[in-house]
Amino acid sequence: MSKITIYINGKPYKVEPGQTIMQAADKLGFHIPRLCYHPKLSIEGACRVCIVEVEGMKNYVASCAFPVSDGMKIRTNTLELRQARRDIVELLLDNHPQDCHVCERNGTCELQRLSYSMGIRNRHFEGQRKDYPADESSEAVIRDPNRCILCGRCVRLCSEIQQIHNLSQAYRGFKTVVMPAYNIPMKDSVCSCCGQCVNVCPTAAFLEKNHTKEVFAALNDPSLVKVVQFAPSVRAAIGEAFGLEPGHNMEGQLVAALRRLGFDYVFDTQSGADLTITEEASEFLERLQGKGKLPMITSCSSAWMKCMEQFHPDLIDNISTCKSPMSMTGAMVKTYFARRLKVSPEKICSVAVMCCTAKKYEAARPELMVDGLRAVDYVVTTREAAWMIKSAGIDFLNIIPEPFDEPLGISSGAGVIFGTTGGVMEAALRSAYELFTGQTLVDIEVQAVRGFEAIKEGKVVMDGQEIRVAVTHGLGNASKLLDMVREDPKRYHFIEIMGCPGGCIGGGGQPYAGVNAIPLDEDALKKRAQVLYDLDRHRTIRRSHENPAVQRLYKEFLQRPLSPISHKYLHTHYKAKEPRGVIPRS
Repeated sequence: MSKITIYINGKPYKVEPGQTIMQAADKLGFHIPRLCYHPKLSIEGACRVCIVEVEGMKNYVASCAFPVSDGMKIRTNTLELRQARRDIVELLLDNHPQDCHVCERNGTCELQRLSYSMGIRNRHFEGQRKDYPADESSEAVIRDPNRCILCGRCVRLCSEIQQIHNLSQAYRGFKTVVMPAYNIPMKDSVCSCCGQCVNVCPTAAFLEKNHTKEVFAALNDPSLVKVVQFAPSVRAAIGEAFGLEPGHNMEGQLVAALRRLGFDYVFDTQSGADLTITEEASEFLERLQGKGKLPMITSCSSAWMKCMEQFHPDLIDNISTCKSPMSMTGAMVKTYFARRLKVSPEKICSVAVMCCTAKKYEAARPELMVDGLRAVDYVVTTREAAWMIKSAGIDFLNIIPEPFDEPLGISSGAGVIFGTTGGVMEAALRSAYELFTGQTLVDIEVQAVRGFEAIKEGKVVMDGQEIRVAVTHGLGNASKLLDMVREDPKRYHFIEIMGCPGGCIGGGGQPYAGVNAIPLDEDALKKRAQVLYDLDRHRTIRRSHENPAVQRLYKEFLQRPLSPISHKYLHTHYKAKEPRGVIPRS
């Protein structure tokens, strides 16, 4: 279809038909202010911040929802428009807490940025304010209705992308509030703890539960041995919290910064990922021989595991019994490493820096305790770790990179790619193929399971047997894939599911998007993923079972994959959970 002509602020431009005014303006370099809009979500048109003038229209129109037409004359920056937008934002501010200087989102708040860019320097309206208690019941996510501006992003993401449907707007008018069904506590709701509501919230109505105070206290306790691990995707994203563009590997800088914070040992969750793959590949091969149910489904994503227990209990027997890399690493810290140090596990404070808010929930699960102790005492997100580094006065961008500590600091390329969608599957296939056939997989980079498509399918032939696999990311896509499994249980042998869009690189604990950037922007996710693929490509060892640290673990402690001691510390089981406030899945 040929382009049409529109006029913006008196000048003609050729644009593609079928776009909204906002979409066309963005491509032409005109940034129209917005709050409720997100390109991955349905159009809400609720905030009205994006209003523009269209010649011939009696009232302002919401540019996020109004389509362009040939000959349309649009004004985006008149004095009247600027005043109207200011009035809208000032009314939002009237009903917003006046405590920016102590707010978690100070400096990264979209409402704050918008207020500054619009020239709002005074509060002109005074009126009744919302007064709701914050819901801090969840291990992972805090809900604070007083900071909510009713943009609806969290509701739409939870329903449309994740398809959990935990949040909705209740009541009407001034009393409207976002809450779980029946206003039950977040802890008891169907919330998967994925934290994507935190990622897309423009203010601080949703936040991760903060554990930095407890970690700082532990770091200042001389009686404790302080151990920390961090996930693959953290190194690929934490630089963004210090002003860098997406796509920088900050692995060595983060190791050095964590030591300066006071940690005695800095380990790599990627080493735990190699351990996970060694166990998971062995488990998969056993199931191929009839010792378990197929298709086997990965269990590394904490948000996905909670979702599965609540909404897909009929497939629990398909779930791998392997713990996640974080929990496996934590278990080895409290057992194998404690014995090497000749220190009581109670005297070890085990901390994990994760891209994911759901890891806070995972760390608190009683099923994952090790000899009566938590394997991981505290989980801090990428955002929290960045704040701790800044708070301690550490010059993160100019610090000299340092290596990990042994024995849990060595990892293969397979352990690296765990952080992006398809990475777990690719890593597992590398090891499973070699363990099954005794030969090396020639095409070690399994392109079929890479990328950001909703559902990716691939196959590998092992000794004449075709192994069919599938990969998906995001809980909404997971439900679609599992429906396909129910329709045809023999369609796949192995399935990877990651709870967050893009996998761990898009986790709910990753840095907030920068000025004019879009939360969960696919370009940023691709750049983070590329960091991990580049790290993998430059590794000498690219298969998990060849990791010498993992081999030493088996030799000195675990004996062999799937051994009794391995099952005790590296495996678990899940049970169905009846979700409250929803109709059970038929």
